[in-house]
Amino acid sequence: MKNIFKSSLLAMMALVAMTACEPQESDDHLLGTSGTISLEEITYIAERTEKSPNEIVFTNTTVTKVPYSFVWDLDNGATSRSKAVTAQYPEKGAYSITLTIYTADGGALSKVIPMQFENDDFSLLDIPLYNNLTGGASATDGKTWVFDQYNNYTKVVSDAVAGFTAPKPAINAGNIKGHTGLGPLNTYAQEWWGAGPNEKSAWDMYDMKFTFIQSGLQMKVETAGKGYGRWALAHSKPGAVQEGEDVVYNYAGGTYNFALDDSGPLPQLTLTGDATMGYYCGTQTYDIVYQSEEVMALCVHNSVESQDWLFIYCREDLNVSTPPIVKTPKAVPLSEDFEDDEAAVNFVTQNMGDKSAVVDNPAPVPINESNKAYRYQKSTDFYSNLSFTTTDYMFDLTTQNKIRVKVYIPSYNDYTTEFAVAGDWITNKKLLPQLAVKLQDSSKGDNAWETQVEIVKANLELDKWLELEFDFSSAATRKDFDKIVIQFGAEGHAGPGFFYFDDFSFDE
Repeated sequence: MKNIFKSSLLAMMALVAMTACEPQESDDHLLGTSGTISLEEITYIAERTEKSPNEIVFTNTTVTKVPYSFVWDLDNGATSRSKAVTAQYPEKGAYSITLTIYTADGGALSKVIPMQFENDDFSLLDIPLYNNLTGGASATDGKTWVFDQYNNYTKVVSDAVAGFTAPKPAINAGNIKGHTGLGPLNTYAQEWWGAGPNEKSAWDMYDMKFTFIQSGLQMKVETAGKGYGRWALAHSKPGAVQEGEDVVYNYAGGTYNFALDDSGPLPQLTLTGDATMGYYCGTQTYDIVYQSEEVMALCVHNSVESQDWLFIYCREDLNVSTPPIVKTPKAVPLSEDFEDDEAAVNFVTQNMGDKSAVVDNPAPVPINESNKAYRYQKSTDFYSNLSFTTTDYMFDLTTQNKIRVKVYIPSYNDYTTEFAVAGDWITNKKLLPQLAVKLQDSSKGDNAWETQVEIVKANLELDKWLELEFDFSSAATRKDFDKIVIQFGAEGHAGPGFFYFDDFSFDE
């Protein structure tokens, strides 16, 4: 396993701390006055950080009158020419870090620094590149990817690469056409051909599953017994049958290892053994053109045939014939005063009483002289609420983060009786004079509460209209909310009651 790290572990794991760097020359080491340096003169400091015993700060402390340049080989796939460099070693074992000094006469002298790490520390891999690919350390079964069979995410990838700036390669976004395709070498696109939705259904490639597990850097490939690739490059594989320029061969998949390398213009994924990502083009190293939690685009450079092959994958559960609606954050002010026959905000009831409706204002006093208000009837169900879900956008909480509403809490409700509850985890058994407003991610269905943000206004004054504000600015960085839940009386108990609200708004 350590060789996986040593050959192509993230160069970003060497988080370079630029501090008082020595002046660097080009690789010909033309530094002026010649001279020699002894091994004893090469000195360094190696200090473990507070973050992890597997994270080391190496500092070159060599002092000599001889002009020199130097390079660190950190034995984790990364090198550095900085005086101080921070290196990370997620996997336990023995490593040999090398500090090499180059003198003006062309000489080179290296000092090897042995390091031993007693335990793995895969928390050092807690970065987006690994987490997006594997689901993170908490996803013990990993994350499973499949071909984007129906081209649901072709535009997502195309839009992303259109914004590439140096040092990333310039890519003609219009030449990304399908989940599988090819173009000229080093173009990272599909100028020559891109597969249409379900176009390769005659093959079993859509049955392939690629599961990446962070623990142990494992990669599992499931197939229907067949593998695919270029005839020119894979004709010697078991059971190979030529189909034009393609080859179909016997391939049962298996369990492998993988490594990631972020040292180049694009991150790279490298697989071990005979693993492929579904179509073999002569190499097991893939440039990661695009990666998110849901979508991944990989490019293989087929130098033998002067081709680039670009593949698009999606999370297994997203590979559906009807693409899901992609919601992006927007600031769309909402308001509802219940005065018009047609609702401005389409609230949906959940387990509410049948008397929930727009009714005459129960107390048209100066604070709220509206003709109409909404009567909210909490039923004997444990979880009654009213909600609104957007159709095509997420809430942009950076500019739109305050929900305001007027409420009327009647005193005639029973706030003293203890009612049946949903389970032992419910500590309150009474109907409460309160209002809770929640923001949720509707895509999580019944589990939307797990990542919700909730604000509760409790012990509200009875028999009068009150103006309330729910300030969600503290959640402004969240971009996953598209649902508002309004819940009177507290949840988890069977206590019934009536409440009123009016002049709902969601704005700045």
